[in-house]
Amino acid sequence: MPPYLLEGATGPWETVIGLEVHAQVISQAKLFSGAATAFGAAPNTQVSFVDAAFPGMLPVINRVCVAQAVRTGLGLNARINPVSRFDRKNYFYADLPAGYQISQFAHPIVGEGVIEIELPDGETKQIGVTRLHLEQDAGKSLHDQHPSKSLIDLNRAGVALMEIVSEPDLRAPEEAGAYLRKLRTILRYLGTCDGNMDEGSMRADVNVSVRKHGEPFRTRCEVKNVNSIRFVMQAIEAEAKRQIEVWESGGTVTQETRLYDPARGETRSMRSKEDAHDYRYFPDPDLLPLVLDEAWIAELRAGLPELPDAKRARFVVAYGLPAYDAGVLVAEQSTADFYETVAKGRDAKLAANWVMGDLFAALNRTGRTIETSPVSAAALGSLLDRMADATINGRIAKEVFEAMVDTGAAPDAIIDARGLRQVTDTGAIDTAVAAVLAGNADKVAEFKSGKDKLFGFFVGQVMKAMAGKGNPALVNTALKRALDAG
Repeated sequence: MPPYLLEGATGPWETVIGLEVHAQVISQAKLFSGAATAFGAAPNTQVSFVDAAFPGMLPVINRVCVAQAVRTGLGLNARINPVSRFDRKNYFYADLPAGYQISQFAHPIVGEGVIEIELPDGETKQIGVTRLHLEQDAGKSLHDQHPSKSLIDLNRAGVALMEIVSEPDLRAPEEAGAYLRKLRTILRYLGTCDGNMDEGSMRADVNVSVRKHGEPFRTRCEVKNVNSIRFVMQAIEAEAKRQIEVWESGGTVTQETRLYDPARGETRSMRSKEDAHDYRYFPDPDLLPLVLDEAWIAELRAGLPELPDAKRARFVVAYGLPAYDAGVLVAEQSTADFYETVAKGRDAKLAANWVMGDLFAALNRTGRTIETSPVSAAALGSLLDRMADATINGRIAKEVFEAMVDTGAAPDAIIDARGLRQVTDTGAIDTAVAAVLAGNADKVAEFKSGKDKLFGFFVGQVMKAMAGKGNPALVNTALKRALDAG
């Protein structure tokens, strides 16, 4: 049986999901013009005559955008098509000045690929990628700036997008979430899209249908322009439940485009679904077919960075990390780089524990990212060194780390300023042990009568007497010696 089922009045239903992800290409200029692409500019300040569709303006392909699409295809283990073609996709929106979008339809730049996702139970699953094609973005309609008018901002018009289409291989909201997180990680590693869904540079159209297990696919609906992974998962849940209710009530699901309303947790109809013929695709007469040189593709392949799956496998082998830890650490390239700096020449598992535990907690608490961490990788490595050379123990290290977060100071400076160096003077430790045992003669007697668990109590008392600065190994040795002798 499939791993995820929704229960209806007539029994379990299987959800079938495919995603169309629009990823904005990282480039300084737009796909067919030299206008800038920076986010957050004042409305209509980054618009060329080409973007505004002035008569007589001709598009010129941006080589960087093509390279970014090819690099993405290579990162998705996909087929790169040496010949592709741009078509005009005809439809009317107020923020689409030309009345058509330059896109790719029958001949995309990238063909079939695959993305491997990790599921919560530790299993992996291969999700097919149908295609990746390049297209230009539309502008943006602003409906909340005037009580009776809509305003148009064309800054985004003409920005290069990669539309990455999955096969309908996903079967649960959790799988869709894992797919989007993995895709975003790959794009960020490649440097082809920043993946910032809150800025609209990555957004998803979600195709959802339901069926009884083993049936052919039923009619799907598309939930348009969902801009967060959490909302994608919620939209799938809501739309699947809606379709189940329609089928079980004797109705028929109509193929259409819908919108997700997060405030109400429901989808609502936007328009009847267009088919390809509704867009009247035809080859763009102003653009020749795009022909890629095999040597250029090979050059791009040779320049790819180590990608998440390969890095995770290396972390497991080279650092002896569990697969889960390795997966967490490679989810962002900046985190992986930070970890490797901390772990170099040190206890790799201990380094992973500090990065995933204390550091992540501090970043969450302070609202920072690892790029803006108040504790550098070198500084955290130095803190681990002070534990390794017995300058401080693990408990004091936690105190020093918090001070590092608050002040940005180096661990040695904090240790010296606060007098936190671990006591390794065996004479001082013996004195503290003797005092603790003398003050707890009754418990010493109980220990000698067989209550071995009291040993931990004595350790705690000695550490307390020494303000936590006693070397734990030396304290344990001194206690055992004293108790055996007594």
